[in-house]
Amino acid sequence: MSSQFVLLKTRRFAPFFGTQFLGAFNDNLFKNALVVLLTFQAANWTTLAPEVLTNLAAGIFILPFFLFSATAGQLADKYDKARLARLVKVLEMVIMVVAFLGFSLHNLTVLLSALFLLGLHSTLFGPVKYAILPQHLRENELVGGNALVEAGTFVAILIGTLAGGLLAGTAGHPSWVAIAGLLIAGLGYLCSRGIPAAPPPAPELTVSLNPFSETWRNIGFARGNRTVFLSILGISWFWLYGALFLAQFPAYAKNVLGGSETSVTLLLAVFTVGIGIGSLLCERLSAQHVEIGLVPFGSIGLTIFGIDLAFASPSLLPVGAPLSLGGLLALHSTWRVLFDLLALGLFGGFFIVPLYALIQIRSAPEQRARIIAANNILNALFMVCGSLAAAGLLGEGVSISALFGIAALCNAAVAIYIYSLVPEFMLRFVAWLLVHTVYRLRQSGVENIPEEGGAVLVCNHVSFVDPIVISAASHRPIRFVMDHRIYRKPVISFVFRHMHAIPIAPASEDRAMMEAAFEAVAEALAAGELVAIFPEGRITDSGELQPFRPGVQRIVQRTPVPVVPMALQGLWGSFFSRKDGPAMSKPLRRGMFSRIAVIVGTPVVPEEATPARLQEIVAILRGDWR
Repeated sequence: MSSQFVLLKTRRFAPFFGTQFLGAFNDNLFKNALVVLLTFQAANWTTLAPEVLTNLAAGIFILPFFLFSATAGQLADKYDKARLARLVKVLEMVIMVVAFLGFSLHNLTVLLSALFLLGLHSTLFGPVKYAILPQHLRENELVGGNALVEAGTFVAILIGTLAGGLLAGTAGHPSWVAIAGLLIAGLGYLCSRGIPAAPPPAPELTVSLNPFSETWRNIGFARGNRTVFLSILGISWFWLYGALFLAQFPAYAKNVLGGSETSVTLLLAVFTVGIGIGSLLCERLSAQHVEIGLVPFGSIGLTIFGIDLAFASPSLLPVGAPLSLGGLLALHSTWRVLFDLLALGLFGGFFIVPLYALIQIRSAPEQRARIIAANNILNALFMVCGSLAAAGLLGEGVSISALFGIAALCNAAVAIYIYSLVPEFMLRFVAWLLVHTVYRLRQSGVENIPEEGGAVLVCNHVSFVDPIVISAASHRPIRFVMDHRIYRKPVISFVFRHMHAIPIAPASEDRAMMEAAFEAVAEALAAGELVAIFPEGRITDSGELQPFRPGVQRIVQRTPVPVVPMALQGLWGSFFSRKDGPAMSKPLRRGMFSRIAVIVGTPVVPEEATPARLQEIVAILRGDWR
């Protein structure tokens, strides 16, 4: 496995990464510089109160996401995304010229217009940003690419925010903010010149400028795939959750922790570093595939550490407040708060990266940019709703600490709701947890599992968790054909039902069930699904292969699809195997983190998929390690 950082050396990723990094940096530099100026020098610009100005600025920046995301998605599907990226960078340079005029003329209206245009710039780049990745990266690079983009974006937000505040407070004239922004936009344009061509998937598309009808149509595209739409809702919830926490940092640092202005930067930095680390860890934890099992793991952490942050927050201001940064760090309670913020960011990275990659993979290529535009619209809507809800609760006297606890409990409720609608997330989490706690899984040849289309997987049957282990090795969902008695086994039956397993019985026991199983298999393969079968028909009680039955041959005669032979190694003698008696009777029989493996062979054409041939291949793949 090569590191995700290798992508930063490639032309198909590095110029794009530089372009989006500098764009996010510039957005936050200008936005925060303007907010700082309006907060501390409001009287020099307008008669409006600073609180009104800062909220007005936030609303103006986010407004284009509602108005123009639908159009941006159409443009990204119709035109070359690399060319669009360059045009967006040209627009960014023009915006900085407008900002320079605003500062020079001391005109607040012009400055707010520049802020609106900067929001438009981000709106136009959003669909390009995520829809271009699947065109330039392989499937096993998507997680790493998205991780770098997310980590880079949050780092850019952090340093852009710091640089904007610094420029606003130290520059001799505010025009230097616009000059710095123009230079950064110029660098971004130079980076965009290196982005390889990304041909449009729908060049014949007619662009509609009606934001309302197109927004509804884009959301309709997203709803066409239930998993994609619920992933978008999950991403939108994350942005609501994260934005709610970030918005409270200034008041939390001052009124709860008793810190000075620098403590706000500390909180933001710790949270950002956490998201960066969590995002970058996703590639290693998911073995370079889109592992949606990390999403429930992330949501669990977001809930636990959100609640702990509520309890960790001091109830009384410390003596001597406001404290310097050193004085704040001298308090034991501060370190617990910082740990919770770091963990929130870390698990946020686990949550968000696989969801973005999942949307990119499972969206129709000709609609991908418009689906991402729908995601951006819903992200903005959720953040606005979250801000209003937080303002309402705080206005009713709810403390900031209690607000964090309420948000964490809501996060748990949202997670349970989404996972109940799409059990695939939780099932992948169970599989991921199994092979990262009880076992250490090695995979070989998984690239032989087809990326799309129907196929039959055949494997030796060693234990009750074979389907879960095989699922962990495949990034595509698999429907397993299994003995009806195992299907109904207490506890694990819950998992198999939600995996849409197909129970089967011998003809001598229940011919109707057997025929129904073969019918279900044919329908699944015709729909392009993966179906796995254990040709031995039962779990081995000797560790050796039992004779393969002719069921696979009957399946591929009716529905000719490739047959992919697989072998499990290392599960014989585990808690879930039948070595030395009934399975699941001797806990931790081989201890934690025991080594197992899944070996996948090259596909066999239907005509050659005889029981004898398949058993021979599986035996070779398994070798002597049972």
